[in-house]
Amino acid sequence: MRRKRPFYERLVCKSGFSMSIQASEYSYCYPRSDTAESYESVEVGFPNQIEPLLDKYCEDERDPTGTVYPYVPVWVVTTVIAKHGGVVSGTAPPGVLMLEGD
Repeated sequence: MRRKRPFYERLVCKSGFSMSIQASEYSYCYPRSDTAESYESVEVGFPNQIEPLLDKYCEDERDPTGTVYPYVPVWVVTTVIAKHGGVVSGTAPPGVLMLEGD
């Protein structure tokens, strides 16, 4: 029986900024595994607004809110979360610091 791959709920920050953060054997992440104890990079997808800290990872610069951002280091994702006031809802792969919003 094949194990179900992990799926993380869309992460929403206190500022209203949101993004999908995924990591699995089929995601643009490192390591490419469904069972990693911690990830060094993750796949960010479909942010609801342009975020300059993610620009260099954007797969389709013509549509920055409708594309994925492959292999984003978890420290960059954590910085984005902090910039936007912390997490109010959602989930993220191991390695991403889930800083709580006030």
